[in-house]
Amino acid sequence: MDAFHRGDFWLVQPSDSGHRAGMDALMLAAAVPSTFAGRLADFGAGAGAAGLAVASRCRQAKVQLVELTTEMARFAEATLAYPGNASLRERASVLVADVGLSGKARTEAGLADASLDFVIMNPPFNPAHHRPTPDALKRQAHVMEDGLFESWLRSAAAMVKPRGGLAIIVRPEQLAAILTALEGRFGKAEIVPVHPRADAAAIRIIVRAVRASRAPLTLCPPLVLRDPDDSFSQRADDISNGRASLFGD
Repeated sequence: MDAFHRGDFWLVQPSDSGHRAGMDALMLAAAVPSTFAGRLADFGAGAGAAGLAVASRCRQAKVQLVELTTEMARFAEATLAYPGNASLRERASVLVADVGLSGKARTEAGLADASLDFVIMNPPFNPAHHRPTPDALKRQAHVMEDGLFESWLRSAAAMVKPRGGLAIIVRPEQLAAILTALEGRFGKAEIVPVHPRADAAAIRIIVRAVRASRAPLTLCPPLVLRDPDDSFSQRADDISNGRASLFGD
């Protein structure tokens, strides 16, 4: 059992297998404006860290945790059932579904067109050769399949209403693939590079975009996670604890 947002919500996570949520999920959640009050889906939700971090900070948001694996979906269900999450439970739900489906199959899986105001996603973005693990559940959460960005963003475009939002966290080298998949679907892309320290290269990028917008791309100031003394920067600490949004809104 792990506490997030200084105990505002709790996560039931696997202890010896599968993916355990951390800063990536919290940074992704922070891309949602603090004033958000609509319906949001967390694609590839795992135990629910990113989606519940949105629900914790945005008190009017309704969140659907969409997870493909039944094992991780059970952790999400256990998370919602935990007494410490009682204040969030009525605004959150779990759906076991493959967000890579298309057309009628996607709708039949419970992923209805134009049903959402925002989608967040922390997709498996490691190449197959990157630090391979014998843990099948963890490998499924971390290792990217061919065409994954295209299929996930296609589904997001179908499900998000016009002028609705999208946020995704990936590795910097995957920016070109993300922008290609966004083209014709989402615009007004805002990109925040994430650096472990001010003098180090970015290790993540967070992209936020708007459905059916034609506004140009913006490269935003970076998020630097640690100060020179190796302590969390104030901005990173505020984001990780649900006290601030990534884009200042």
